[in-house]
Amino acid sequence: MDDAGGYSAFMNRSLLFTLVCMACSSCAPAQQAEAPEPEPDSRVVKALEAASILPDPVVLAFRSALMADPGRFFRLLDEAELESAAAGDLLQLVDKNHALPSSYKPLDLVSLNDYKLARTKDTLSLRRAIMDSVLEMDAAARADGITLTFASTFRSYETQLGLFDYWVQSHGLKEAERFSARAGQSQHQLGTVVDFHPIEEEIASLPQGLWLEQNAWRYGFSMSYPPGHEHITGYLWEPWHFRYITKAGASIERDYFGGIQQYFLEFLREYRLGT
Repeated sequence: MDDAGGYSAFMNRSLLFTLVCMACSSCAPAQQAEAPEPEPDSRVVKALEAASILPDPVVLAFRSALMADPGRFFRLLDEAELESAAAGDLLQLVDKNHALPSSYKPLDLVSLNDYKLARTKDTLSLRRAIMDSVLEMDAAARADGITLTFASTFRSYETQLGLFDYWVQSHGLKEAERFSARAGQSQHQLGTVVDFHPIEEEIASLPQGLWLEQNAWRYGFSMSYPPGHEHITGYLWEPWHFRYITKAGASIERDYFGGIQQYFLEFLREYRLGT
C-alpha cells in the first residue's frame, strides 16, 4: 500500500468510533465529565470496517446513508442474507479475483421452455430459486407494454471455457478479457444472470433496456457492469447483463452503494469475513 492509501485507510478507521456514536440513540452527550463513553453498536462498527476497503467517496456515501438510519440498513441486510442463504448463497462474489470451481453447477436449474417467456433459443435455464422474481418482473414489463426477451442465461464452466477461447482467437487475449470472462469467473455459471436481447449496447436506448434500467432493481435484478466502471468491475459496459441479488440486496446496492453491484458484493464479502 502506498503512503496515500495507508493514510486514507487510517483516517477511515480513526473515524469509526466517533461516527458510530453519532448514530446510536444511546450516545447522548455526557452529563458528567467522568461518565464513560457508551459502547458503539457492534454491527455498525463491523459494517463501517467492511466498507473501508472501498474507494473513499463510496465509503463516505455509505457512512452517511448508514448513519441516517442504521436500523433500515440492517433490516435489508438480514432479509437479503436470509433469502441468499436459503437458496445456497445468491450473493457470492464472482469476478476476476473470485472464481467458481469447475464443478460448480446449481442443482435447481429449470428450463425456460416451461415458462411463457420470450426467448431467442430453447436451451436457456435459470435457478428455480429466482423464477418467482423473474416471472414477476416479466409480467410487470408486459403490463407496461414491454417485452423482455431472454437471450443467454446459465452457462456451464465448459461452455464459458469454449466461449472465452473463441473471443481470444478472434480479438486477442487483452481485448477479450475486457468483455468476456474466463471460465469460473463468469456470473452466468451461477444460474442467476440474464442477458436480454439484443446483446448489444443499443439495448440501452431501446424500450426494454430503458425499462430494465429503471425497474429491474424492484424485482431484485442489478446491472452487473454499468458504464464508466470497467476499472472497478473488470468489464466493459453491458446494459443487457442483469444478475439477481434479491430484492433487499438490490435496494441496498441502490441506496447505499451508488447502484454499483461490485461495491455491494465486495462489501458483503468483507462483512461476512468479519464474523
